[in-house]
Amino acid sequence: MSFGQGGPQSQWDPWKPQSQQQQPQQPWNGGDGGAAPDWAALAEASEARAKRRRLLFIGGGALATVAIASAVAVAVVSANGSGQASDGPSSQLPATADIPSATTTEPSFAPTSAPPPLDPKDFVSSAEKDKAPLGPDLLFPGTQLTMGDTVYKKGPTADTRTCGSAAQGTLPKVLDANDCTRLIRVTYTKGDTAVTVGVAVFDTEAQAVKAKKQADKKSIVRSLSGGGVKAFCTGAVCRSTTNSYGRYAYFTVAGFTGGKDVTEKSTEVFRAGDDLAEFAFRQIRRRGEAQASAAAEG
Repeated sequence: MSFGQGGPQSQWDPWKPQSQQQQPQQPWNGGDGGAAPDWAALAEASEARAKRRRLLFIGGGALATVAIASAVAVAVVSANGSGQASDGPSSQLPATADIPSATTTEPSFAPTSAPPPLDPKDFVSSAEKDKAPLGPDLLFPGTQLTMGDTVYKKGPTADTRTCGSAAQGTLPKVLDANDCTRLIRVTYTKGDTAVTVGVAVFDTEAQAVKAKKQADKKSIVRSLSGGGVKAFCTGAVCRSTTNSYGRYAYFTVAGFTGGKDVTEKSTEVFRAGDDLAEFAFRQIRRRGEAQASAAAEG
């Protein structure tokens, strides 16, 4: 086949001079007649085309990389919850109030069906709730009392509805003024030391607290003797205490059965009075605990 116009054909092989293979037909340059093609120009053109292909390939790869990076950036923004890329600069962060805080939400728990615990003191603070049986042997049971390493022997007991008759000094007036309904007494001894503890009963806690506040150094419960316990604190100097819990006010008077005066050095008398005052408090509190427990179970 012939391209263009031209002269005679010649056999040419670039590797074998005078080869018998047929030389490729090339267009002639403007009628040069039998002049040979410009192989240097053809080689430069081929190399230029190859460079363009490489540039196109590199450019296409760069564009693909940019496209992938843009897609990743959009995906990161979407993952952060914005839904779309922001047009603002990256330094424009959300306000502090807009950032969720891990400490702003407190865990919530469903309310339980268990009722709140009952307060034992409520059951000994008024006559309306304090319905358990009451008496000297119920409040002070047994025949002896052990406090720490000290053992006290239980003596006579008494229970009177006329509170003033079982008190002396300024105490009868205090008890009557606050409507005392009952005064329970019991005596404990250790050696020649004797203590009478008296528990005054009122209808309300307010009355018992008022009686405690109105009592002074001359407000003394009358000592209880008999049943093998000699008289004490009838004329000698003795030590007394006053306190209250719930609707009960409790008093102690402690001294020597031989009629000796109590002094600041009479440590055994002070200790005995404190022990019996502590025991009276515990017994009243236990009374409230027992009634609270029974009410909870019921």
